[in-house]
Amino acid sequence: MNQILAYIQFLWHSKNEHGVHSPFVFDLVTQCFYDKKKYPAYEKLASYRNQLLKNSNTIEVTDFGAGSRVFKTNTRAINAIAKNAGISPKRAQLLFRLAQYFQPESVLEIGTSLGLATAALHLGKSNAQLITLEGCPNTQRIAQSEFQKLFPSSHSIAWITIEFSAYLNALEATTQFDCIYFDGNHSKAATLAYFEQLLPTATNDSVWIFDDIHWSSDMEEAWETIKNHPAVTVTIDTFQWGLVFFRHEQQLAKEHFILRT
Repeated sequence: MNQILAYIQFLWHSKNEHGVHSPFVFDLVTQCFYDKKKYPAYEKLASYRNQLLKNSNTIEVTDFGAGSRVFKTNTRAINAIAKNAGISPKRAQLLFRLAQYFQPESVLEIGTSLGLATAALHLGKSNAQLITLEGCPNTQRIAQSEFQKLFPSSHSIAWITIEFSAYLNALEATTQFDCIYFDGNHSKAATLAYFEQLLPTATNDSVWIFDDIHWSSDMEEAWETIKNHPAVTVTIDTFQWGLVFFRHEQQLAKEHFILRT
């Protein structure tokens, strides 16, 4: 019910490129969001998805809570995870276009799952240093194995199985990420904790992408807190995602957009 009400409000307030007066956001919308080209990468994304959907093997999936404590464990089919928990085809294509548009040199993905979003980020900037984090060792093992079948030369990807906050706590002070995709823990507390932990890694040109910002009232509260943070200067709400920018040149004129994709 929360998502239905949130989507009605989104439709009421959202705009397309004609309601955008920021040159930075207008270019992003027209050249990336609404880019209608049929890229060869789309076929690779579809092939990888189909490869996973044909895999009916089962694995034991473990979800972790704070401090690496086991939250729950269950057995699931790989094709069911790809179908129900993975990024949608449309979103995968948009994530590819975002990576292609911004050309990030260093990328962090929080929540590998089966690597569908990983594939999109990799195809958008194949030589980027991409670090992808997953808490469940079985899921990460399958993701890396299946990924290598279709992308055997993807040596710039670091597949790390770890509890997310443990990895973030160990980051060096000089670490910087040009792009971060948050899709690991859809709770207010975790989202805001990751946000604060990663703030020192942001650069003027960094783009952060938060998944499921309207998943619950909890996540909507997290999104509002992030929008209002002093370091954040531009945000874009696409309903499924929240995009965050730290452009210093707009420090005195925060801009928040609600856009249809």
